Amino acid sequence: MTYSFGALSHLDFEDLSRDLIGRELNIRFEAFVSGPDGGIDGRHAQGTDKIILQAKHYVASRYSDLKRAMKKERAAIDRLAPTRYILTSSCGLSPKNKAELATIVGASLQSESDIFGPGDLNSLLRRHPEVAKSHVKLWLTQTAMLERVLNAAAHSFNDITREEIVEKLKVYAPNPSFDAARGVLESQHVVIISGPPGVGKTTLAEMLGYAYLAEDWELVAIRSLDDGLAAISDSRRQLFYFDDFLGRVALDKNALAKMDSDLARFITRVRKSKNARFILTTRAPIFEEAKRHSEHLADRRLDISRYLLDVGIYTRRIKARILYNHLSTTGTPRSHVVSLIDSGLITEIVDHKNYSPRLIAQMTEGSRISDLEPAAYPTAFIAALDDPSQLWDIPFRKHIPRTCQHLLLTLFFCGEFWVPIDTLSVNYAAYHAALNAHFGTAHDPKDFEESLRILEGGFVKISGRSVMFVNPSVRDYLLNYLDDHILLNLAAKASLRTDWTQAVWEHAKRISPPWTVPAPPERAELARSFLPVAETFLTQPVRVRIKTEHGVYLHPHGLSNVDRAELLIDWWFASGEERFLALLHSLLSNPIDGWDPWRDGEDLIALIGKFRGPGYFDELPSREELANILVTGAIAMIESHSLNSEDLTKLSDAYEEWPTAVTDEMNTTLDAAIIRQFDELDETLRGMESESTVDEYLEMLDKLGARAGIPKYVLSSAAEAAEERKAVIERRSVVSHSPSLKNVGAQANDDFDDSALRNLFAPLREGRF
Repeated sequence: MTYSFGALSHLDFEDLSRDLIGRELNIRFEAFVSGPDGGIDGRHAQGTDKIILQAKHYVASRYSDLKRAMKKERAAIDRLAPTRYILTSSCGLSPKNKAELATIVGASLQSESDIFGPGDLNSLLRRHPEVAKSHVKLWLTQTAMLERVLNAAAHSFNDITREEIVEKLKVYAPNPSFDAARGVLESQHVVIISGPPGVGKTTLAEMLGYAYLAEDWELVAIRSLDDGLAAISDSRRQLFYFDDFLGRVALDKNALAKMDSDLARFITRVRKSKNARFILTTRAPIFEEAKRHSEHLADRRLDISRYLLDVGIYTRRIKARILYNHLSTTGTPRSHVVSLIDSGLITEIVDHKNYSPRLIAQMTEGSRISDLEPAAYPTAFIAALDDPSQLWDIPFRKHIPRTCQHLLLTLFFCGEFWVPIDTLSVNYAAYHAALNAHFGTAHDPKDFEESLRILEGGFVKISGRSVMFVNPSVRDYLLNYLDDHILLNLAAKASLRTDWTQAVWEHAKRISPPWTVPAPPERAELARSFLPVAETFLTQPVRVRIKTEHGVYLHPHGLSNVDRAELLIDWWFASGEERFLALLHSLLSNPIDGWDPWRDGEDLIALIGKFRGPGYFDELPSREELANILVTGAIAMIESHSLNSEDLTKLSDAYEEWPTAVTDEMNTTLDAAIIRQFDELDETLRGMESESTVDEYLEMLDKLGARAGIPKYVLSSAAEAAEERKAVIERRSVVSHSPSLKNVGAQANDDFDDSALRNLFAPLREGRF
């Protein structure tokens, strides 16, 4: 295995040299701050002996450059007067080159063998492979590892390219969070990476993902917990990755209620499996809000704090290295780099209260800052840190045409993640037309295609036939920009799909919370703007047939029937418009495609409870009549579907949470469905391929059995059958081996003063990238 060292910065190369030579000599080198170091990158002293290590990273340079640099170092070497001097270099060296360098270094060099070129370093790395693995940037950029990552990640990281991985590794600043995350992941099988926006949560998760992929784990990047629940199997090693699992902008309590129990169940399942690992990322404020609303996330038995890793804290050294890496690798013009260093503002940037890797990445990206004069770059950098929203304000308002602005506003309401281009196009046509009509501007049939072409790379990214924002901060900027009643009213009038209406209405609650009494006139006006699309709630499907190579599947489409009903109720309360009540009665009497136990299920029971209980819909006319309609629908849903144990457990939990919703007939119907589950036990177990799935299934059967009065001997028989199935699965399972790599973080002594910080950037001032 041969390493090229090209992905390493000179700081990374110094770290590697200290570790590798130290391991070979079985000594520990002290680390020193970077910059004009007086001929020393590492020192080992014992008694009167003093060994000095010097690392020269010249991977893309000529030997003559290295030779010239070493001549300048001679005075420093003589001043230090080490008993032994060792030189490492990434520049290719011939025997003649080593002889010349030996003459330049002088008497402190005991032997030419103390000059280590790339070939010598690779020989040491083969002898000490654990050192290579402890330097993730070196290890993962090796050709064989990259190929393994690329082959395994093709369907999980959206066809990421070799170049993209290498570029990410170049700007990555090794830090203790990697080892901490991996430690939690291996001890608990689950790690929740939390922190403020832009601190590097996704980057850390991706680095962990690459490391596991390189060790032949299967990466399963999921966008819903249902995906994970369907894919988990104990017969192979799987790393599940759920980026921003609580959403990027705003947490909706109802949405959380639908996912938190699934999250708790999936975490429990992963923890029981020896071959499963689960990485989640979330913004810290959203996570804290979620814990206040979620009984599952706050459950002491789950003890979510065991899996939580806050990556919002960086040492000064690490923050400086992140900035250094970006300035040296992301295309920042050298004139801008020199201007920034000469301004003396590097210290202010590193210590800024709003410092984040995302802001650093944006303000060092060559294409973003190319319009700035070099002299203006330092103050513009500080201004961006003072007000991060301004990073997108000028580009949005000044750099793109109105047609592109309309497309970005449309994308905001289409969803937080990947949006199909066809869906985006249809919604854009409607919203773009409404905006143009209101503001008296013209539009062209080719506006969509042209806008998408202009925005790609700068504001959005495209993968296959889907689109999403290039960076979550674009969405954050639009979050505040769209706090505008005119834009929201036009979005409401342009509504075509049910999920679009919910996105617009939920955003409107930021301006006018639903508990504001009396309701402001703007809220009533907005609600009435939804009336045309509300009429289609009785015809728009809740599922569509999707044809794939594996067959035809029913895929969720828009909002569920319960979600539609709750929107109609909201709009009636806001506006008093009687047509919303008529639509509500029709929808509940004849739900589109019938009530779905997976999508409606427990929400249907909750809605009955709200109709019958005090404090929810007290002023809603005919609410008892509507509750009776839903009771009939709930009974029919249970009787007409072959419910699995998860559906039954959710319904059972909902029965307990909303006792006012439950009738004797509903109880009898649910008990009969539970008994059928026991009758189908053997067939269900045969379809399970995970020991943890079997364990969870048995736990649910115990709970359901107690509810339905199932005899103990039947429960015992079910337990025996479950153990037999687990034995079959265990014989097929592979043994889990976690990656043995470590990550090099900040040195134990992290004394990094202003002088050290300035010295770190000195090589960039001299053009050493």
